[in-house]
Amino acid sequence: MKGTKNHKETRDIAFIDISKLKPFFKHIFDVRDDEQMHELSESIKHNGVIEPIIVRPITDEEFEYEIVAGHRRTRGTGLAGLTCIPCDIRELDNATATLTMIDSNLQQRDSILPSEKAWAYKYKLEAIKSQGKRNDLTLSQVATKLRSDTILASKNNESRDTLYRYIRLTNLIPPLLDKLDEKKLAFIPAVELSYLKSEEQEWLYDILYREENFGVPLAQAQKLKGISQNGKLTYEKIDKIIISRNLEPPKAIKLQYTVVKDFFPPDTTPKEYEITIQKALTEWFNNHPKKSQPEEQTLQR
Repeated sequence: MKGTKNHKETRDIAFIDISKLKPFFKHIFDVRDDEQMHELSESIKHNGVIEPIIVRPITDEEFEYEIVAGHRRTRGTGLAGLTCIPCDIRELDNATATLTMIDSNLQQRDSILPSEKAWAYKYKLEAIKSQGKRNDLTLSQVATKLRSDTILASKNNESRDTLYRYIRLTNLIPPLLDKLDEKKLAFIPAVELSYLKSEEQEWLYDILYREENFGVPLAQAQKLKGISQNGKLTYEKIDKIIISRNLEPPKAIKLQYTVVKDFFPPDTTPKEYEITIQKALTEWFNNHPKKSQPEEQTLQR
């Protein structure tokens, strides 16, 4: 049932056709058609949308409202075969709408991708700063003298350093940021790589894609960053550094027990395994000397 039109003082609830709703202009959270979405749509199909989504009126040729919070519920409603969804209509400025969108997602989602958290922290810090002295929506009166970044970090159980590391990730080109989300690129090396210029990141991605391995060790990431900051990073230098990572000897080698168990008695101890394998390797390489290769050839594919 639709209430008063004074949106600033009371909640205005209405059932609105989802075709009239536009995603939030800064929405950075992925709406995935996964198992959880299937469960949500089934729940909506049988029980309806229990909590209204939050929207704000907009001036647009195609849409009448912008979704502030409730993008997953809107998608679930469509998948359930319904055309209308209950909406909490509010008059919100960009900063307040951004904060509402981010907070609702951070609080309600079970899993947040690194890229989503990165953009969420960036947009939220910008929104808080744009509010100036307005602290009524996000900051307690006791904390008004604290830095905005300190408060944001505390409210999300992060240190300020970690907060800025996440925000730094927004400087990565989208393909590299995707690899971070896919866990093919580690967090700290990704932060270091974010200091590379966009063109340098594109070169790096091209080389990593060719190598079919996006894992960049921290030492290599820091080396690339240092050369970039000196203004001397080229495609060829990135290529040489990335290839060299595969030539470094491993710190440890894992050998599955099932591979060697038939060569040892059942009561062999771990130490006896190690000593025997070392002796076997020594004897092997004494009888099969390793052929030397020019250094430049070891870097070729």
